[in-house]
Amino acid sequence: MEVQELHQSYGDYTAVRGVSFTVARGELFALLGTNGAGKTTTLEVVEGYRAPTSGQVRVLGLDPYRDGPAVRRRIGVMLQEGGFFNELTVRETVDSWRGFITGARRTAEVLEQVDLAGRAGTRVGQLSGGERRRLDLALAVLNGPELLFLDEPTTGMDPEARRNTWRLVKELRAAGTTVVLTTHYLEEAQQLADRVAIMTEGRIAATGTVAEVLSGRGSRISFPVPHRLHPADLPELPDGRPVFDGAPGHQTAAYAVERTAPALAALHRWAADLGVELDGIEVRSASLEDVFLELAHEKASHR
Repeated sequence: MEVQELHQSYGDYTAVRGVSFTVARGELFALLGTNGAGKTTTLEVVEGYRAPTSGQVRVLGLDPYRDGPAVRRRIGVMLQEGGFFNELTVRETVDSWRGFITGARRTAEVLEQVDLAGRAGTRVGQLSGGERRRLDLALAVLNGPELLFLDEPTTGMDPEARRNTWRLVKELRAAGTTVVLTTHYLEEAQQLADRVAIMTEGRIAATGTVAEVLSGRGSRISFPVPHRLHPADLPELPDGRPVFDGAPGHQTAAYAVERTAPALAALHRWAADLGVELDGIEVRSASLEDVFLELAHEKASHR
C-alpha cells in the first residue's frame, strides 16, 4: 500500500495535509493520532470510501476509489462500530454475510478463530461489547483478506479477550496478511506494530519502527506532587518542566529526561532543601504513549 502527498478537504477545512507513507506486504502498520488528527479521514480514503482531494493512493496496486469492487474483494475492514441485527444469532449473522462474499470461509471455522464458537447460537443483542467486537472481527476476516484494516479492534474487551485478539492478529500476520491498525491503546500498537505513524493536525509528526520513534526520547521520571506543594512549585530541570496529570490535589508530575541519574540527583536535592519526600517516584524508559502525549502537548502549546 502506498500513500503519497494525500490531502483531503471538506469545503474550507483541510483534514489531511500532505500525508505520505507506505505499508509493506505482510507487515503490521499502526496509524495513531488524537481525535481530529485526520487518521479516520486518511483511512476512509485508503479504504476507498471517498476520493482524495489531491495526492495518490494505491492499495494492492489499485486505486481504492476507482477500482473499489476489485479492491474490496481482497481486503477486510473492521470498523469502529458494526451494524448488526440484534435478533439474529451470531451464526445467522455470519451466514448472512457469507452470502455477499465470493469464496467466504466456513462459519464454524471463523467463529472458532475469534473465540465465538461457544456463542454461535446466542442472539447478537445478548452479546457483551467485547463479544460484538469479536463478531466484527469475524466478518472482517471472512474472505481471508490479503490486507486487513482494524479500527479500534479491542475496544470494550476485557484484558484476556484483548490478549487473545492480539494473538489472532499475530497469527494472521504470520500467515501473510498485511494489517493496518488504528487504536487508542498505545500498548497495543507497541506490542503489535512493525512500524507506526503518529498524526497531529492532519500531518504525520513521527514515523518509523517503534524503536526508531522512541529513539532519543530518554526516560520518564514521575511521582505524585507532594500534598503541601502546588505544581508551580516543582523545579525546572535542564530537560524542561514537568507535565501534570490528574485532578488538583492528586496530580502526578512527569519529567522527560535524556540522562536519568543527574535528573534524579537534582530532584532529590530540591526535595531535601524543601524538606519534602518524593514518595512513589518511578523511572522507566519512554513508551509510545509518552511520545503520543508529548506530541499532543506540543500541538496544544503551539496554538
